[in-house]
Amino acid sequence: MAGAEQGGAEAFFERLVCALHRDGLQQHVLIRRNPARAGRLKAAGLTPVELPFGGAFDFTTRRHFAREIARFKPHVVMTWMNRASAMCPKGNFVHVARLGGYYDLKYYKGCDHLIGNTPDIVNYLVREGWPQDRAHYVPNFAEVDTAVEPMSRAAHYTPKHAPLVVAMGRLHENKAFDILIRAMARVPDAYLWLAGDGPERQKLEALALSEGVKPRTRFLGWQQDVSPLLAAADVFVCPSRHEPLGNVVLEAWALGRPVVAADAQGPGMLIDHGRNGLLVPVDDPGALAQGIAWMLGNPADARAMAQAGQDSYMQDYSASVVIARYRRFFESVASVAAPAEA
Repeated sequence: MAGAEQGGAEAFFERLVCALHRDGLQQHVLIRRNPARAGRLKAAGLTPVELPFGGAFDFTTRRHFAREIARFKPHVVMTWMNRASAMCPKGNFVHVARLGGYYDLKYYKGCDHLIGNTPDIVNYLVREGWPQDRAHYVPNFAEVDTAVEPMSRAAHYTPKHAPLVVAMGRLHENKAFDILIRAMARVPDAYLWLAGDGPERQKLEALALSEGVKPRTRFLGWQQDVSPLLAAADVFVCPSRHEPLGNVVLEAWALGRPVVAADAQGPGMLIDHGRNGLLVPVDDPGALAQGIAWMLGNPADARAMAQAGQDSYMQDYSASVVIARYRRFFESVASVAAPAEA
């Protein structure tokens, strides 16, 4: 996995390989150099190899990638997103790439199978010409601590009984936190905790000031452990303009939090409006404010939706369900084309 230092896809990679390890799958993990990520994987019992996964002048990664494959002799090599997939050497194994977005398939020409983490991504692959029998849907799972103590409101200067809205993600234009901040201006007395970091942070802080909500907005930075944050929320909001899946929705469901989301690709697929959450139009701060206010003003209905969301999570997106699907997938593709013994 040659991903960024932080991000939802990178966080799920860590969750997946650690869960597969706990389930007994023999695996060898290669990552872009990242001491913090390597430390977390080592703490989980893995021995990751760190490679540069650089740009055009990286002349070492492919060679070392091939060396690690020759040493481990895998039946299946799974690469994560564009760069790792494009840099994977050819060999006597089944090459699977996992996609969490609508990526350019030029990076995946050497793959045997592709995994999409939503049905719509799988449909996209087929529309782009990828063979349907080699395009597979395997969802993400969330992993949270349901027994955790909520994050301290006092530590973030938030009144004990104030309605608390929580959102999290990379502070990027696609995540539409600008729309959420504008919506919060229409939800009096509610506080916003926004967890994440990224290129839009300064703009978002300036917007919170100009919209008059800075005194009740807290920018918490990137949170490695989201369970205490989610446990503190009265309402969780996913305002994204573009969201192929929405790991944050799954995490909020797993903690039993009511969810309001913009009707982007992923949340629109996950949420059954009015049953396990609320959907509002994309890029509409007024509608988002109405959804948040409705959740805060109807606590019994909000609890029912939160329970329905948790039920949806347990049925389709829990770790045990998703890991079993990955194991079945690996076994099926490896049995068709297992490598010869050295």
